[in-house]
Amino acid sequence: MSNMTELIGNNVYIELTKKSYFKGILIDVGSDILVLYDGQKFFYIPWLHVRSLQLNSNTNDQVDSPTESSLAEETESISYRKILTNAKGMFTEISVIGNLSFHGYILSVLSDYFVFYSPVFNTMYISLSHLKWITPYHKNITPYTLSNTSLPVNPSNTPLLRSFEDQLKKVEGKLVVIDGGGDPMKIGLLKEVKNNLLEIAIASGETVYLKLTHVKSLHLPNANF
Repeated sequence: MSNMTELIGNNVYIELTKKSYFKGILIDVGSDILVLYDGQKFFYIPWLHVRSLQLNSNTNDQVDSPTESSLAEETESISYRKILTNAKGMFTEISVIGNLSFHGYILSVLSDYFVFYSPVFNTMYISLSHLKWITPYHKNITPYTLSNTSLPVNPSNTPLLRSFEDQLKKVEGKLVVIDGGGDPMKIGLLKEVKNNLLEIAIASGETVYLKLTHVKSLHLPNANF
């Protein structure tokens, strides 16, 4: 990581897995996360999903330095977990599934997942290993222009367990939506979570088994947990 710190303050190109790209100023690096400023927003990107990073030497394609502070400047040494903790209560955009991003608030950070409140999807459980990036919105922006009375960000009353697997076991017997609901094979009745597998009865009544390690997010449709 020592060589990487030499690029801090420089314009860079970053390629993530799934062929997504960023360009901007490298603000800071940690052992498991980096901070990039693209000219408008700060992006916090776990190293887990970084495919390549290189200096941008194109003088016609440069980003000016930010005038505001990043979340990384509020801590002596940055880490993935510290960034998520610092972002709690801030309106943020997160990328978890391909081109689909979620907008809302981080409520709690556990051992291998975090709890996210979305005005659209309600309470969600997000696997830490599948978060591609997070970017906070400016403080004067409210979700979907909703008023505070229309946007109650209330943590679920359901007790939170440390592991993603144990937490998902708490919603066995309920209808769930996995990974945003774009795949009908990931919407159904969660019958059991066991041995790193989710057993789901989909709309047709067929049983589908999903590997827990590939589950990126889970929420209950039209209801909080």
